[in-house]
Amino acid sequence: MTHFPILILTGRPASGKSEIIDYLLKADPAERLQRFHVAQPRVLDDFPMLWTWFEEDHLLAHTLGQARLHTDAEGYFKYPYLWHLLIERFGLEYQKLLRDHPDHAQTHTTIIEFSRGSEHGGYAEAFAHLSEVILSQAAALYVQVSFEESLRKNRRRFNPDKPDSILEHALPDAKLERLYKADDWQVFSAQDAHFLTAGHQRLPFAVFENEDDVTTGDPTGLAARLEHALADLWQTWLSSQMG
Repeated sequence: MTHFPILILTGRPASGKSEIIDYLLKADPAERLQRFHVAQPRVLDDFPMLWTWFEEDHLLAHTLGQARLHTDAEGYFKYPYLWHLLIERFGLEYQKLLRDHPDHAQTHTTIIEFSRGSEHGGYAEAFAHLSEVILSQAAALYVQVSFEESLRKNRRRFNPDKPDSILEHALPDAKLERLYKADDWQVFSAQDAHFLTAGHQRLPFAVFENEDDVTTGDPTGLAARLEHALADLWQTWLSSQMG
């Protein structure tokens, strides 16, 4: 194996996750594999799934005059377990990928992207809902920024004409603070410097520091830092697969 079969990319909203994915999608395939151990990327992101629920609820309430299914009038989930349903969907989508393309892990790197705040269970609960198939193959990269930096970039990237855009969506300040100011990553990852405990698996992880925002307008800085973070993660992942 020359690449990560599955790379889980987490961190606060607007921390730089989507920009990292955008860079990898556009990178030269040979360079991407050599420098970052990423094969042809296939992205599983819970934002499009979540946004579909918002759109459906808007149509139900404002067009059909029916009760909303997923969210209240302020856009918060009606049921906390819906956060876990999004994570369970990753397992379902990956299962379908393997069904249709049994050699997928040999030819692609599946990148799974999501954010979780402590208010809705945090990373400890989110990772517990990832399937064993995913956890047994995956490595995780956490993009580290403060809440203040998340808030700054969230405001900066918002395009009101494209609220469904991966790179240009944003949350109102009050919602970002309620859902994501408290972040349990430090506690969740504190037991081991190189591995997370999730289900019955020990999952290799690394941290991409981005408080200085190398993911905005600095492709050279982004590439250098990503190469360094993934090089360490690759060695940890290799050792876990062999042992």
